[in-house]
Amino acid sequence: MKSAAQPRKRKPPERDTVAQLRTELRGAGLRSTGPRVAVLGSLSAATTPRSHGDIAEALAPLGYDRATIYRNLMDLTQAGLVRRADLGDHVWRFELRRGGAEHTQEHPHLVCTDCGDVSCLPEVEVKIVARPGARRPAGALEVQLKGLCEKCE
Repeated sequence: MKSAAQPRKRKPPERDTVAQLRTELRGAGLRSTGPRVAVLGSLSAATTPRSHGDIAEALAPLGYDRATIYRNLMDLTQAGLVRRADLGDHVWRFELRRGGAEHTQEHPHLVCTDCGDVSCLPEVEVKIVARPGARRPAGALEVQLKGLCEKCE
């Protein structure tokens, strides 16, 4: 049964040029190294959050090892270019903090309970209101919805 609030189909983002990626890295105060450009480019081309393993596998043919990819993901996260989230399966997934309306702010994700795919739900606004007298959590909230993706319905 399809739900009424299906996410709209999005056109995949256009890949950034190497020059744009280098400029973005320098603007964040990072050196523009080959591995950083490759990791940022991989995330720029992605339409969903990607795990370290996904990125490492995609960049292995370029000669980058898993440790190099991990170190650069941590550097990009610390510099504020990338967001990292654990969607309940103990796997960190990474996505750009820019590149489209869905990545300019925190947004919910749908985790498919059948195939495990993760997708962004940028059109969905979630407002969480604390009960009177409750303390507000420190840091950003992460919202994740679990259910079937369009492929598995």
